[in-house]
Amino acid sequence: MNVNLRDLGYFEVVAELGHLGQAAERLGRSQPALSKCMQRLEDSFGAPLFSRAGRGIQLTAVGEVLLARARLLRSASEEALREVSDFAQGNAGHVRIGSGPIAADHVLPTLCQLLLSEAPSTTIDITVGPSMALREQLREGSIDLLIGLVPTPDALFQTHPLFEDAAVVAASPDHPVFALPQVTLPALLAYGWALPAASIPSRQWLDAVFQSRGLALPRVQISANSIPLLPALILRTGLLSFVSRRTLGGGSHGVLKEVPLPDTTLQRTLGVTYRRDGYLSPAARRLLSLLQSRGEGLLADAAAQGAVLV
Repeated sequence: MNVNLRDLGYFEVVAELGHLGQAAERLGRSQPALSKCMQRLEDSFGAPLFSRAGRGIQLTAVGEVLLARARLLRSASEEALREVSDFAQGNAGHVRIGSGPIAADHVLPTLCQLLLSEAPSTTIDITVGPSMALREQLREGSIDLLIGLVPTPDALFQTHPLFEDAAVVAASPDHPVFALPQVTLPALLAYGWALPAASIPSRQWLDAVFQSRGLALPRVQISANSIPLLPALILRTGLLSFVSRRTLGGGSHGVLKEVPLPDTTLQRTLGVTYRRDGYLSPAARRLLSLLQSRGEGLLADAAAQGAVLV
């Protein structure tokens, strides 16, 4: 079987857009030429890759499998080119970091400062988002290192734990919940909440706590896919929220207060994760070394400098 990597690249674009005409326009190719590329792939695999869907097309089951493998092949070829380029140029290279919100505010400023002080020519790309979404980017090779929640065991990944964290219910210090003689799960349902979006694991965990006790879910008045936005929101709106305990010390948003309740305390580990067999540039390897050697010390450095953790 002889499959052209360029055809696979075109296939990815067609699969993403679900429309040959739009894909041809993006790629700067004629539609007939792009159709021939798709036909070559179908001939190579002996099965159709697309089926009609209204005015567009959608992947068949075979096409879905090929798309996943095509992304891995593209990632592997890009990594090979990066590795050869780094070696040929003899430079510090480039590192692509994916970071959860906690590490982005608490760890990355000091970490980047250390890295650039050692290798000033290093270039760095930073993507901040939920750890779960970044994990897929790491799997596809779009990022080199993920600094965030430690994932469930996966043969593709290698993870080094860095520090412990806890997510807790929090509110502004004058919230009426602090006047209660005893804080209980049912009592928390009397108040409005500002919470991460339902797709965020910490929100799912909190919802499960209430559900497992046969209680209603928290009354969410504000749902946000930006976790760093939550501390300022709860301080100004008088709502309850569920945030990292490390946010409570104050910062640009002000001082927050933990609502003490063991049932709503989520203990979690943050670490650095990378693909076990993936290529790491010299810069990425140095950054990994700094994380492994400094660990919790990076948080102490950030706290000493008045950084805000979300």
